Amino acid sequence: MDDRAIDVEGLRRSYGSLEAVRGVSLHVGRGELFALLGTNGAGKTTTIEMLEGLQPPDAGRVRIFGMDPIADRAAVRTRTGMMLQSGGFTGALTARETIEIWRSLTARPRSADEALELVDLRGREQVAVEQLSGGERRRLELALAVLGQPELLFLDEPTSGMDPASRRRTWEVIRQLLGAGATVLLTTHYLEEAEALADRVAIMHEGSIILTGTPHEVVARSPARITFRAPAGESELPELPAATISIGGGRVTIESRELQADLTRLLTWAERNSVELVGLAARPASLEDVFLEQAGRR
Repeated sequence: MDDRAIDVEGLRRSYGSLEAVRGVSLHVGRGELFALLGTNGAGKTTTIEMLEGLQPPDAGRVRIFGMDPIADRAAVRTRTGMMLQSGGFTGALTARETIEIWRSLTARPRSADEALELVDLRGREQVAVEQLSGGERRRLELALAVLGQPELLFLDEPTSGMDPASRRRTWEVIRQLLGAGATVLLTTHYLEEAEALADRVAIMHEGSIILTGTPHEVVARSPARITFRAPAGESELPELPAATISIGGGRVTIESRELQADLTRLLTWAERNSVELVGLAARPASLEDVFLEQAGRR
């Protein structure tokens, strides 16, 4: 059996003179969470819509579990779930009524109680959708996306509009689905979300994938940072061969490829010279740092 849930080669899609997706290739293994990241207009949503079979590519090949999502739509749809950026609910229906209607259209659905419990909406099931908060509506959309117990789940900005507690709860739901063997393709503007959940990430820019790898591999491309208030007087900073030191706005910023070694040298120097490092902070690079660096370069 092919271990790829998604197999894409040379995907292209244009709207008039605008080439929204330019030769995208990606592969997502079964049971993996793959995060597709990028600025607005990078081509993420168009790419996902082609994977979902909602629009055809101009060129390239898409296979979902080895099948064409358009030509084999009936077979693919029973194995996939989708959470789009907007659910298009009927506001007068309650959360439970909405789920019950979707259950009648879904093969092998979960029970309504299970779906409500999964996304922590049991206490809000009789509330009209129009009276739910934005975060609660997103959780209802997630309940509908997983109603058919899909093997592959597309999540397009799943936690937008959620408060931090609801976002963390949604993360736990996603982890439960992964633990049960589901595959997830995620797009998100919350980069800490991708860093916390993803097995692999890809960064898109202007229709192309410019960087891919595990979160650790991607983050390792950017240096760690040490910052503190610039010492008073004429204190000469220590030599840090693996680092770049800059001073501006009354603060020292050290970009280091060897964080532990450079931080040790800095603290040793400060101790020997009786220098107080006011506001000292040290942290490794984050996915957000890499994302902003890549976007800035382009």
